[in-house]
Amino acid sequence: MRGRAFKFGNDIDTDAIIPARYLNTTDPLELAAHVMEDADPLFAGKVRKGDIIVALKNFGCGSSREHAPIAIKAAGISCVIAHSFARIFYRNAINIGLPILESPEAAENISEGDEVSVDLAAGRIENLTTGRVFQAAPFPDFMREIMDRGGLIEYVRWRLSAS
Repeated sequence: MRGRAFKFGNDIDTDAIIPARYLNTTDPLELAAHVMEDADPLFAGKVRKGDIIVALKNFGCGSSREHAPIAIKAAGISCVIAHSFARIFYRNAINIGLPILESPEAAENISEGDEVSVDLAAGRIENLTTGRVFQAAPFPDFMREIMDRGGLIEYVRWRLSAS
């Protein structure tokens, strides 16, 4: 994965990721049109396929709604890197196939607009702008398979069809 970094701070909650006023839809493209709107009103218009969100502590705190990672993924974000994630957001991201990595050092040392490369299998994060390399714990094979298949539902369908 490779893309520009969009940087956010601590405690970005699910209402900042996808405001509650848009929760009357489950259409991923409609959600993507409003992603991060309360944190950065221009975000949805700036993001390009493959870009990466970088945040500090407790990204995705708040409600347990799956709308937040769905909106991020549908907007074309390839990966979210954070110092830490709220546990329910972490699980929801895996369930819908949104790659996420916890790396305090990367989160603190990647700036808005930096070009970033991510190797999920190795947990390697490289800031191509500065040349710095950071390490995150790589996901186990089965979790990468869930993300590669597009989420838990597609993974289960694939497993059932293989048996």
